[in-house]
Amino acid sequence: MALRRVGSWLPIGVPLLAALTLVLAWGTKPGLGLAVLLAVILGATVLVAVRHAETVAHRVGEPLGSLILAVAVTVIEVGLILTLSAGGGEHAATLARDTVFSAFMITTAGVVGLSILVGAIRFGTVRFNSEGSGAALATLSTLAVLCLVLPDFTETSGPLFSPSQLAFAAIASLVLYVLFVVTQTISHRRFFLPVTDSGQAPPEDADEEHAAPPTLRATLVSGVLLLVSLAAVVGLAKLESPSIEGAVVALGLPESVVGVIIALVILLPESISAVRAARRNHIQTSLNLGLGSAMASIGLTIPAVAVASVWMPHQLVLGLGQTQIVLLLLSIVVSILTVVPGRATTLQGGVHLVLFAAFLFLSVSP
Repeated sequence: MALRRVGSWLPIGVPLLAALTLVLAWGTKPGLGLAVLLAVILGATVLVAVRHAETVAHRVGEPLGSLILAVAVTVIEVGLILTLSAGGGEHAATLARDTVFSAFMITTAGVVGLSILVGAIRFGTVRFNSEGSGAALATLSTLAVLCLVLPDFTETSGPLFSPSQLAFAAIASLVLYVLFVVTQTISHRRFFLPVTDSGQAPPEDADEEHAAPPTLRATLVSGVLLLVSLAAVVGLAKLESPSIEGAVVALGLPESVVGVIIALVILLPESISAVRAARRNHIQTSLNLGLGSAMASIGLTIPAVAVASVWMPHQLVLGLGQTQIVLLLLSIVVSILTVVPGRATTLQGGVHLVLFAAFLFLSVSP
């Protein structure tokens, strides 16, 4: 009974503890002991954030639930990128690029691949709506190539956009993202709903879960605690960043690994939610989270850093290196071949995860 009471208070207590720890530790340079404590609190906060996100998603339904989590995490991600970039440092100019590219690879290769693999192992062949996932992938591919590949091929010297080119990329990114959100939530919502065993989307009023949806009060409480948890995750990650950067330097790893680690931490809530959805045979929800997170990461981050670059002391580098371009384009091609049939097996999941492993390996050993 006592354990049950403690468990019932954890979803409330952990975000508040994380926020209090963040306030008390802010502005300090964590030693080894404090860094370990922050890491433990950070992990617990991520798990609690997943629980609150699923509560909100259950109340509002798909695909709005996935969209809420993707946008919430991305807004916090933007804040972290801007905060770290404003702090200067040699890698500040490329931090946005490294983090956004890492988010793209983590979601399209890692989250999507693991979700398909988990679902296929449990249910054999998993099904999803190729119309909605295809639309998401087309938008995502355009955003990624326009913002991360095109700068290397303009007449501007180096992997940089000119001010007018950067403004165009920012506006185009925002327009594409808004168009996709309208399509996903209003005009063609059925394309993004989980499909039945026959491969057809269920009625829009079909309840995904057998359990009754949470009350409005519980949903509002979870929504507030979700925001507190996400803010705490980003703040704790920022406190941990000096330790991370020190470890990266001590190990002789490329500075871009910092962006990879930041993206991994920030995307943990969505990744866990996607895998849990896959275990319930809701692969469409997993794809909504994976592709939607990558799209929000580019569509919202690039406009934000473009505006912030006016006040930054360094130029904003968006163009990827040759190895990164190959991985990005290969990820797009593999994702297209996975999405088009509207169904997948363990093979597709394995292909995505091998691509994710290649991304991680080449990040530490370029």
